[in-house]
Amino acid sequence: MTEAEVNKNIGTIANSGTKKFLQGMDEKQAQDSNLIGQFGVGFYSAFIVADKVTLTTRKAGSKSKKGTQWISTGKGKYSIEKVDCPDFGTTITLHIKDDEFEFLDEQRLRGIISKYSDHITVPIMMIKHSEDAKDIEYEAVNKANAFWAQDKNDLKQEDYDEFYKSMTYDFEPPLMQLHNRVEGNLNYTSLLYIPSKASFDMWEPKHKGGIKLYAKRVLIMENNEELMPLYLRFVKGVIDTADLSLNVSREILQGSKVVDTIRKASVSRILKALEKMAKNKPEDYAKFWQEFGMVIKEGAVEDVANKDKISKLLRFTTNKSENAIQTATLECYVKSMQKDQKAIYYITAETYESAKSSPHLEVFNKKGIEVLLLSDRVDEWMVSNFGEFDGIPFKSIAKGDLEDLDSKEEKENKEKVAKDFEKVIKDMQKILDKQVKSIKVSSRLSESPSCLIADENEMGGNMERIMKSLGQDIPDTKPILEINPKHPLVEKLKIKVDEDLVNVLFDQAILSEGGQLKDPAEFVKRMNKLIK
Repeated sequence: MTEAEVNKNIGTIANSGTKKFLQGMDEKQAQDSNLIGQFGVGFYSAFIVADKVTLTTRKAGSKSKKGTQWISTGKGKYSIEKVDCPDFGTTITLHIKDDEFEFLDEQRLRGIISKYSDHITVPIMMIKHSEDAKDIEYEAVNKANAFWAQDKNDLKQEDYDEFYKSMTYDFEPPLMQLHNRVEGNLNYTSLLYIPSKASFDMWEPKHKGGIKLYAKRVLIMENNEELMPLYLRFVKGVIDTADLSLNVSREILQGSKVVDTIRKASVSRILKALEKMAKNKPEDYAKFWQEFGMVIKEGAVEDVANKDKISKLLRFTTNKSENAIQTATLECYVKSMQKDQKAIYYITAETYESAKSSPHLEVFNKKGIEVLLLSDRVDEWMVSNFGEFDGIPFKSIAKGDLEDLDSKEEKENKEKVAKDFEKVIKDMQKILDKQVKSIKVSSRLSESPSCLIADENEMGGNMERIMKSLGQDIPDTKPILEINPKHPLVEKLKIKVDEDLVNVLFDQAILSEGGQLKDPAEFVKRMNKLIK
């Protein structure tokens, strides 16, 4: 630079010579220039670690052997003078503050360069160690290339795997990668990976995302939640755009149209890729679902805009499944629904085994009606907020009445039996008045003597247990006890309403749905009495 250019570009805070230089180019030249930053405010950030900055420069092509030296302590003033300068170019010297000597440590500098500037096209040189102190050699300490900027047609799967492992320190290769370059109103390149294994901290409250954001190959932010929704927090990779400045902050990103556009496009691309995997590579998708299925279920509620796409990716196990592996889709469930079936039935429980053996399933197994068995920790929250699929509502088989399952003949028979048990139920209600809201003859049960249900709009037993385990206050509600009139234990009540037997039926209902008894010892005593 000349002395006039130094005064103009360096002597004025936030005046960007780079920006004006770019403005003097046409669009093609600007894109090919590989210039980063704006050399304005960024230059003055040197005073964070330095108490004095010296800049010596001589303009290329100048016939004079003199150059310009600019010196400032960052306190609003600077000095400028002519000095001998045999070579063209610019040298900037930072006089490091006494309490910032860590930035003179070679390993510290190499680490900073590797993290933030490893992929810029300009090589960054540092003095190479040599046994001969007289010979000074320089070596490049950055890669000076960006893997994601290469044409994907020139890359092999091994290349993608190697870059993924170097970026994430994962020993396993990824399940798949998505490499895209977008040009138009917005220019950016994205290289996104879906790991083959979930990270150990995926369910930690402070889990950080795995996307690194670059601006013209310079790392400006990592682990930013604005780049990817929470339910896709397992995705790793990089996004590089020329449409963000280097000094962008997290606060600016929150309202950035650039970031919003990239986020929407990236999410859409990932969901389409997963849908394609599920269709064409079911074995790979089964592996993916086993690792990340519970996280995807979060998206069914959190991402309203993509709810339909996500719902088709969901997998479940049902009462017709051979094991606990989740392979059933909602589309298949709907196709196999019975003629007059009006809802997608489900039951929630702490484990697959508890759901599979629930007494609430008995009538559904008998009638051959499929029921979703939900035992993942997010299932209760997901299904209570999911609403419907393909216009068909979800219904818990542990809540409300199931009159839509009964034929006209079954309803009439149920009413008749209920009348026969009116006195029994009245006496039972007196015994269990503090524990249950009401007692009914059940149409759910065919083998078990009793079960507990909740009113249609009240919290179910499994949800209550989840809330209690999280230390949450829950409303004080009572369940409804349903009894099986054909069971021998219940038939005994028509002869005599024994208090011990009534309490045992209630306790059994609690245990069968995975609950805990307040007084297990008392339950054992009552059982022993009945056995005698």
